[in-house]
Amino acid sequence: MSGRFEGKSAIVTGASRGIGLAIAQRLVKDGARVCVTARKQDALDEVVTQLGGPQKAIAVAGRADDIEHQSNAVKQTIETFGSVDMLINNAGINPVYGPMIDLNLDAARKTVEVNCLAAISWVQQAHLAWMGEHGGAIVNVASVAAIKPAPGIGFYGATKAMLKYITEELAVELGPHIRVNAVAPAVVKTQFATALYEGREENVAQAYPLKRLGILRTSVALRRSSYLTMLRG
Repeated sequence: MSGRFEGKSAIVTGASRGIGLAIAQRLVKDGARVCVTARKQDALDEVVTQLGGPQKAIAVAGRADDIEHQSNAVKQTIETFGSVDMLINNAGINPVYGPMIDLNLDAARKTVEVNCLAAISWVQQAHLAWMGEHGGAIVNVASVAAIKPAPGIGFYGATKAMLKYITEELAVELGPHIRVNAVAPAVVKTQFATALYEGREENVAQAYPLKRLGILRTSVALRRSSYLTMLRG
């Protein structure tokens, strides 16, 4: 344990598995206390146990785009740990796969709600309850699909491009008191991304300079760097 986040508290959304879980694990290892959120209470209870129990973590189940859930998670974090110093907006969905010309617009609207508007709302809740007065750090998990067209997940990429812009705007509006950054992982080998690489991992990896897919360990290393301490935007 490095202790670099000793005495700090964080909320990590979408933390029952994958990148969100790995971020929560890294934060706890570095001394932070965390509130993990996702939809399923039983999965979150297992995560709390993995993280070291209620001294280290609490779980608040709910939908990422539910404002009452967001407010409750922020409130419980402050009541339990005394602050909300970091917010990691990791929760995201991609309910459609295929060409944009065939896009189901109802699914598209839901994707915007979760991937973009929910991130803004989480920031609003954290700002209102704590960060507006005390400062803090926010990291939004975007995607390389926000930067480079990705056939099959084009609208998902569009929502992540929107999240990238939201991050840049919030960094200007809230800095330097609150640091706001985004990270844009490529395909990381998680359950969420299985459909993108399963059975064709080598071919997918050729699109990236290192010619390999991301793994949780290297992806989360980004969140240990100055994204939570210095950089903005």
